[in-house]
Amino acid sequence: MKKLNKYGVVFAVALMIGTIFPSFLMGAQTASAAEAPEINAAAAFAIEAKTGKVLVNKNGDEKLGIASMTKMITEYLVLEAIKDGKLKWDQKITIDDYSYKTSQNSELSNVPLRLGEQYTVKELYEAMAIYSANAAAISLAQAVSGSEPQFVDAMREKVISWGAKAEDIHLVNATGLTNSDLNGNIYPGSSETDENMMTARDMALVAQHLLNDFPEVLETAKIPTLDFRKGTSDEIHMENWNWMLPGLIYARDNVDGLKTGTTDIAGACFTGTAEENGMRIITVVMNAGDGETNKGARFEETAKMMDYAFDNFEMKELVKKGDTNKALKAINVAKGKEDSVKLVMDTNVNAIVQKDTEVKNLKVTYTEKEGLLNSDKELVAPIKKGMEVGTAQVAPTNDTLGYINGATGQEVKVVTASEVEKANFFVLTGREIKSFFTNLF
Repeated sequence: MKKLNKYGVVFAVALMIGTIFPSFLMGAQTASAAEAPEINAAAAFAIEAKTGKVLVNKNGDEKLGIASMTKMITEYLVLEAIKDGKLKWDQKITIDDYSYKTSQNSELSNVPLRLGEQYTVKELYEAMAIYSANAAAISLAQAVSGSEPQFVDAMREKVISWGAKAEDIHLVNATGLTNSDLNGNIYPGSSETDENMMTARDMALVAQHLLNDFPEVLETAKIPTLDFRKGTSDEIHMENWNWMLPGLIYARDNVDGLKTGTTDIAGACFTGTAEENGMRIITVVMNAGDGETNKGARFEETAKMMDYAFDNFEMKELVKKGDTNKALKAINVAKGKEDSVKLVMDTNVNAIVQKDTEVKNLKVTYTEKEGLLNSDKELVAPIKKGMEVGTAQVAPTNDTLGYINGATGQEVKVVTASEVEKANFFVLTGREIKSFFTNLF
């Protein structure tokens, strides 16, 4: 066997490393982005709560049954009514025949309510939020809007106002039950088999507004167990259906909400939320695992998304105030001392991105302010520095999921980089003469 000289040895070692460990040679230059986990559910969706950055999207725009996740909308409208002074926590609500009969159905999640008895808003709200008590939700809906059908109209109007598409929303009651469980008290025009349906994206949108507008919702949502009407003959021990809370069987650190749901049509559903290292995420799973036969599957699938989100995403600065981009082309200026003005971003832009993201590689989409330019597509001097001319959406080039509202990036104002004074009479006259002879010849 021939011996290798020192140059041959170096070449052979390099070849061996390149063949056996190709990633070793490339690792210093590139890093592969972590792939989202496979979620065993009909739909799954995850966002960062503050910005609405989408982290996971599996069939997120497919309309599916939402079951008792419906009660997040009910909670929002109740909290809004309290904020507006229309309801008070200690206000008493009298139980009517509809709520009473619903509360006596042992096959549904309920606390026992007595016909004609009075219960405080707080008692009913806690029963709804912790134990998913359906009759309690009905009584609260009636207290807010006068009747459940009117409350359903308010639910739909509210969700649409947040940006959900009307065609993606099918709401027929305040509970999420199938209409056949409501003893004939069904929404006008709906059928006995109707049930609430929305998309996973829209359920995340509901949770985002609930958490951002009424963060106090977590004070109740995070309670693992509570005794309803403690010390009375109607006392019942309520264990939160969110089994990811402390002390329950799927407990996970920092999970403090939000709402489960289960019906034959919807399967096992869960909208969860957790906060770690200053970042709060919202997760949604719909018809997880085997539905009714495995209610724990929704928490197992949620844990996958939470692990992925917290392990792989962080807040990074994408641009600084005063930065520009090739997408921000200078605008021509009419009647100014300068012929054009450069554009820059008005503020720092921070965004949730994957930890291996190279933030120098950005995609910027610029949208010009309507009515800003003249017929020749120019700004007319004088122009002040910092004049708003439009907006830009900024995102890393590797971001394919965008934001919950459909935006492709974080939005930032775009402004003029400098002042442009109006040219004097003689300069303008000279330009007119020059333009005349240029066009003439």
